[in-house]
Amino acid sequence: MNLYDTLPEAAPTVFGAEAVGSSAYDVLTVDVPVGSWIPALETARDKLGCTYFDWLSAVDEPGTGFRICAHVVALEGHRVRRLLLRTTVPHAAPSLPSAVAVYAGAEWHERETFEMFGVTFTDHPHLVPLLLPENFEGHPLRKDFVLAARVAKAWPGAKEPGEAHDPDAPKRRQMLPPGVPDPNDWGPLKGQLPPAPARPARTPRAGAPTRRPGPASADAPAEAPAVRPARRTRSVSEGSASQTAPAEGTPAEA
Repeated sequence: MNLYDTLPEAAPTVFGAEAVGSSAYDVLTVDVPVGSWIPALETARDKLGCTYFDWLSAVDEPGTGFRICAHVVALEGHRVRRLLLRTTVPHAAPSLPSAVAVYAGAEWHERETFEMFGVTFTDHPHLVPLLLPENFEGHPLRKDFVLAARVAKAWPGAKEPGEAHDPDAPKRRQMLPPGVPDPNDWGPLKGQLPPAPARPARTPRAGAPTRRPGPASADAPAEAPAVRPARRTRSVSEGSASQTAPAEGTPAEA
């Protein structure tokens, strides 16, 4: 039997006593501690035949840390065996040994993860920014990263129709999507914005129908419902009211 077929139950035997294996959606997943990260990658390559490196990235788990994930594949004839190796580094000191010595294809994946999440990969040959401009500050894929563009620029759909044409008209509070702080609490206009004006109470329009009265009390006399007169109908032979001949003695209209 192939050693791969014994997973995930045999994960502690294959990857170490602290390894935890699971399987979902036809993907085997093995979680290992930080100290076993490089040995686990070597085991996947040398013992399980996972010689194809697919991708490496991270997931920001608030209260837990950054979960580093590496997806590797074993190609056996016409069969594809996938393995997801994971480990977790703390938010306070996100550091992990580089996997470039095991999988050369991990080089730019680790650069991207370093840039987007701030995870440092020790012994990486060229750990420099990959996608963002040189003067960019912060790590945009962290959950606590503030969307500065939405603070400097109003969120689309934040204004009611017609608000832009009357600067003195009362405005409603601008919509703030999740992750965006109040512009008066963070950003270039911090402490400079007046408090949002209260929205005036609505007044009934002229000619608008009034609300129906509530149910009458037991002491009040009940009013008889209004009786609508029966609608007069005419047959085809009688014609319409405008076609009726005037009665005798009644002058016809000019």
